[in-house]
Order: sequence, then structure tokens, then C-alpha cells
Amino acid sequence: MATKHGKKYLEAAKLVDRSKDYQPDEAIQLVKQTSPTKFDATVETHVRLGIDPRHADQQVRGTVVLPAGTGRSVRVVVFAQGDRAREAQDAGADRVGADDLAQDIQNGWLEFDVAVATPDMAPVFGRLGRILGPRGLMPNARTGTVTNDLGRAIREIKAGRVEFRADRSGLLHVPIGKVSFDEDRLMENFRSLISAVIAARPSGAKGQYVRSVTLTSTMGPGISLDLPATTALGIA
Repeated sequence: MATKHGKKYLEAAKLVDRSKDYQPDEAIQLVKQTSPTKFDATVETHVRLGIDPRHADQQVRGTVVLPAGTGRSVRVVVFAQGDRAREAQDAGADRVGADDLAQDIQNGWLEFDVAVATPDMAPVFGRLGRILGPRGLMPNARTGTVTNDLGRAIREIKAGRVEFRADRSGLLHVPIGKVSFDEDRLMENFRSLISAVIAARPSGAKGQYVRSVTLTSTMGPGISLDLPATTALGIA
């Protein structure tokens, strides 16, 4: 069944040439122009990768600090005790706890965006896997959310660190800012993301790694990017 789009979307879509692959700077200008919402929409990058995520050596997962930030407030909870807990509070964590925090999460409290933990808290947050895992909230050493350097992790997350992870079809969906950002800020974030994705190429990936890149705003039309020009940004 075809998706029905509203009048504002259809008007915005007329500005996008579906037969064209845009240069990155053109696409960023256009994604700002084609946002159909009244609110400050999120700008997302969608990357199709030449991988088979079913294989362990073709997993793509990582983090990147967006230099211009994400444009939104990020709520961070931390599993820590003692001096580490005080360090987390000083760094700006929204809530710090141990068994009490885990119990509240088990009871349905999920008013946060990122969970961070020290390694010794694994027995505490480990039992929350069924709740946090499907939501992408489980602390993980590979993404820097299980660490003894809580201050740095919290400050980076608050400043604009985002996680990317390929889904089952080999797609990445990553926010790079807001429509209200100026073009330079969006380009700075976009370049950082593409660099991080290219650097995260897994050992098992064969042939062409990045297959396509699209920019879009919340509820806006997709804008296809010129692949050689886009990957050149990440290699430079």
C-alpha cells in the first residue's frame, strides 16, 4: 500500500530532483529548504553499506562526537558508586545510582537517552538487558558507555556524541543536527560522521563498502548524495 503524503511534503518533494545525486553542500542547503514541519526538525544521514550484518566480521558499530553538537538536550544516567558517582554528578549526569537506579528501570522508569556505567557495575546493569537492549540503551564498552573515565564520557555525550550501528539490512540512520543549524555546522557534523563510518569498515566487508548516502529531515523527502564526493569528505 502506497504511503500517502501531506501537501507540505509534496510541495517540498518538488524541490528535489529524484534523478540527481547532489553534491554534499547542495544537499545540505536543500535539506534545510525541504523541511515540511513547523518544529525544528532533525537532519538525518542514512547510509547503505555493502555488508552482511549476520556475520560477526561484518558488524559496523561505533561513536562519533559531532563537533557542532546535536541540537538537543541529552539525558544521561550513570551506574556508579562512591568517588565515581561523585565524578559523574560533577560532570553533569542527570541521575546517578546503582541498585536503586536498576530497580526503577525494572519498574518502568526510562526517562533518559543514554546510560553509562563503570565496569564494576556490570552485575547491576547486566540484569537490565531485556529492557535496555532492544531500546539501544544498554551500556557497552565498544561504544564508550562502560568506562572508568566517566567525566569524559558524560561531557562528550552531552556535547554531541552519537552512536551508529548498522541494522539487519546494513543501513545506518544517524542524526547530524537540526534544520535550524547553519550550513557550516551541518557540514562539519556530516563530515565527521562520514569519516567515522569509513574508519569503522569491518574486516569482513568485501567490495564497495559505502553503497549510498541520503540526507533527510524529519518527515521530509530524501536527498541522494553523489557518492565519490561524499566519501572523499570522509577520507580527506
